Amino acid sequence: MKRHEFLRGLHKSTANRNYLEIGVNDGRSLTLSRVPSVAIDPAFKVVTEIRCDVHLAKATSDDFFARDNPLVHLRGGRHPLRQLARNRSPLGWWKTTTLDLSFIDGMHLFEYALRDFINVEKHSDWASVIVFDDMLPRSIDEAARDRHTDAWTGDVYKLVEILARYRPDLVTVLVDTQPTGQLVVFGADPNSTVLKDKYDEIVAEFEVPDPQKVPEAILERTTAVQPEALLNAGFWGPLAKARDRGTKRSRGWEPLRRSVEQLSVSR
Repeated sequence: MKRHEFLRGLHKSTANRNYLEIGVNDGRSLTLSRVPSVAIDPAFKVVTEIRCDVHLAKATSDDFFARDNPLVHLRGGRHPLRQLARNRSPLGWWKTTTLDLSFIDGMHLFEYALRDFINVEKHSDWASVIVFDDMLPRSIDEAARDRHTDAWTGDVYKLVEILARYRPDLVTVLVDTQPTGQLVVFGADPNSTVLKDKYDEIVAEFEVPDPQKVPEAILERTTAVQPEALLNAGFWGPLAKARDRGTKRSRGWEPLRRSVEQLSVSR
């Protein structure tokens, strides 16, 4: 399954009410959204018809998230009548914005992707779904920090080890999509400061010169699940229902964790 087909499936499975994308490029992934969206890219060149209510931010992701109330476009609005005029629900306009589905496909260096995750997680919660692109490079050359190939993943694959080591409270699922795989993250905690606090330490360890030592498990995709298995998993309906009802983490997270981890075990 190709990455855009998988993303289309995620939009359906998550029943997401909003969407955030980092790295718009020509708009091929953004065109899949049908919900209020925020898309961030300092040099986007959209050539595809966009069919959602979108705020296109021409900025780096760091600068975007440094703004006051960066996700104002996704808020319920200042008044319920305004929401009705925009064909949105008039309910919940006073609530804090929480991202349902986020796609991180920005600069292909791990430290950028890590900062993107830190920023996205601040606006997410346990029922949010966060996706990294280009997590399964097919060769050492493709995984280089200094790009010298047409197809390029960079070294964002390092987020697999970084999250496993520093954030074992999360559940991550590598997905064997074509051409270069994806990583789906569950269980975000907006109150966690571990990655921010350890950022300099992480960069000091993981930023090394080319050629990168890509783990065989990444190159061979030995721990990646098939995309169809993830999209057809039974936890999506209960996840969306718990999210929409505002179920607290203390009640909703552990059942989801067990379901997702079982998927990885039975791959």
